[in-house]
Amino acid sequence: VLLKGKIGPVSNLITDGETVRANTNGNAGMTVGGTGDVLAGVTAALYVRTTALRAATAAAFINGRAGDLVYLEKDFGMVATDLLDKIPQAMRL
Repeated sequence: VLLKGKIGPVSNLITDGETVRANTNGNAGMTVGGTGDVLAGVTAALYVRTTALRAATAAAFINGRAGDLVYLEKDFGMVATDLLDKIPQAMRL
């Protein structure tokens, strides 16, 4: 399960039923439509190569980091496709 949404300082909660992980990056600008679809796509792409827990954890971080990179350029004026442009950079950091 990958729960998307702000819960205190946590942006995402990830669990496989045994282990729980938290992701804290991302920002309020990511509440626009489509960012969850990007997150699902990144998760699916990573799941091809690793476990569901690792894929979801990495995807949450990558998606949030991409959102933070977009925020630096566009503040809260982002759209979901902006995340796609920042995924390669987010994966290198």
